[in-house]
Amino acid sequence: MLTSFCKMHGLGNDFVILDERNGHLSLTPARIAALAHRRRGIGCDQLVTLRPACAEGADVFVRFFNPDGSEAGACGNASRCVADLIWRETGNRTPVLQTRAGRLPARIEENGLITVDMGEPRLNWQDVPLAAEMDTLHLPLEGDPAAASMGNPHATFFVEDFVRLSQGHALEHDSLFPERANIGFARIDGPARMRLKVHERGAGVTEACGSGACAAVVNAARRGLIGRVCEVELDGGVLRIEWAANNHVLMTGSATTAFEGTVDLAAYPE
Repeated sequence: MLTSFCKMHGLGNDFVILDERNGHLSLTPARIAALAHRRRGIGCDQLVTLRPACAEGADVFVRFFNPDGSEAGACGNASRCVADLIWRETGNRTPVLQTRAGRLPARIEENGLITVDMGEPRLNWQDVPLAAEMDTLHLPLEGDPAAASMGNPHATFFVEDFVRLSQGHALEHDSLFPERANIGFARIDGPARMRLKVHERGAGVTEACGSGACAAVVNAARRGLIGRVCEVELDGGVLRIEWAANNHVLMTGSATTAFEGTVDLAAYPE
């Protein structure tokens, strides 16, 4: 069962992209986890599948899977990669991605960077979601994080250093987060500058997290720590995040193709 794939990354946050537009592949959670394994598979932070869009005006339906085989609702860096792929396939500089978190319009900028409209942040406790009713701007956890959903749950801690990064796994699984959470640690370096590290749900610490950068900027702006436009420096590079006047969050950054190949899915467990 030889299947073509494309390996891409957004600021070092890497993805294996499989095309299911001509027929569904047998991708069980166990098989996804095996493909994502860094030593025994292709290796990636997330596996992404492309299917025919069923929403009017969308170019492709995109699904995102964590390296443990669980599904994520959104991924900012992967969305830029898919937008770049669709542009190179079709020449369309304004592709629209359909995801489980909603429609994500994208734009290929003249400088080759990709802007994705990540939609409106969800700030109510039910929408993050959290385990009980509470103020999402001040969660009852040590360090006083804020929470937001960008199609997937995020908690942002505002810190002076990153010594708590090692606690990311425990915080991801805290009972406050019934669907687990991506845990961000943000250092504010100025009114429009932030340094961010993210422990991603089901993946661990990654070089970049697009939806995490969006959530961190929203949470920081809500607290009055920054304005609504911010450059977010991650381990893999810089994203420009704008919380626009229409309440949508715009994320701009690069997308890179690493290599293409084929994989025998039958060699991996179902």
